[in-house]
Amino acid sequence: MRQNYFILILILLFSCTSGEKKSQVELPVLTEDSVVIRDSKPEIKEILPADIKINKELTYDQYTLEDTYPYKDTVREFQWDKIREVLAKLENIQREPQPWGILQNRKNRNGEAPLVANWIRNEYKNVADSLGIERFQGIPLYLLTDSVLPVRYGRDGELVRLTLSNDSNYIGAQTVHVPGSFMIPRKYVQVIDTIIFKKIAFVDRENQNITTLERGDDTWMVRSMNPATTGQHRPPYANDTPLGIFVIQEKKDKMYYLVDGTSTIAGYAPWASRFTNGGYIHGVPVNNPNGKIIEYSQTLGTIPRSHMCVRNASSHAKFVYDWAAVGEGLVVVIE
Repeated sequence: MRQNYFILILILLFSCTSGEKKSQVELPVLTEDSVVIRDSKPEIKEILPADIKINKELTYDQYTLEDTYPYKDTVREFQWDKIREVLAKLENIQREPQPWGILQNRKNRNGEAPLVANWIRNEYKNVADSLGIERFQGIPLYLLTDSVLPVRYGRDGELVRLTLSNDSNYIGAQTVHVPGSFMIPRKYVQVIDTIIFKKIAFVDRENQNITTLERGDDTWMVRSMNPATTGQHRPPYANDTPLGIFVIQEKKDKMYYLVDGTSTIAGYAPWASRFTNGGYIHGVPVNNPNGKIIEYSQTLGTIPRSHMCVRNASSHAKFVYDWAAVGEGLVVVIE
């Protein structure tokens, strides 16, 4: 009898133990690896060109062109769709505060850039990279994985976003016009304090016009719409106005220019705002160093005639000169 009682107790104990083990196996066990952390921040919607609002609120209203206008046997226009694309790009990348920089090497003041790995000699008999950007006044851009040979050149005045770098000789940067990430020797980069760019001049090489826009709370306001004349491709002295996104770097109330191939002053251009290399937005050239300012020329808005600059009516050049501050105003050249 006692033996049977003992056997019954063992059976009950075994049953309870088995139940406990079964219960423990079924319970989920959380570890650091199994915890999923969900980001509570709402997803930021990308700004599309269609989201960009543009309203006309002119503050300079002389020589104003319509959205489309006749030119000889064709029609020219302001390319608002392309302008919206650039504005959307800038709006998106300006959402997160990050330092900006200007690439600088006017007349090789910061040193001649090294040769890129694959270089050519162009029509001007100058060394250039695969994108046609010249070594003279160029800025060497190195891949993040190779600091021996630059992969291409950046243009003087080009806008870049700066990234963190522990290297005292190089600074990380993201180019904006042709996107890419590079290491750049620090001597070629000027850090600027501007967080949001609110004033932009758009120069159109195809339609030979210029428009200025200013950022409001939720819209971009058109401040002027004018004829302009860009640079012509004429070796060895005249160059196209380069495409890109540039920062205004300096201003001159009179920008003196030379007779081609000499050191003789030929005249001056009034109210000049320099944005790249020798490229300025300026007024009508005066072919007399001591001559009076000329307000307007019938050649404005026709065909490229300049050496690299963007010619304007002189009063419009002064408007840009006064309106967009150095290091804060952008010049965007489109086609």
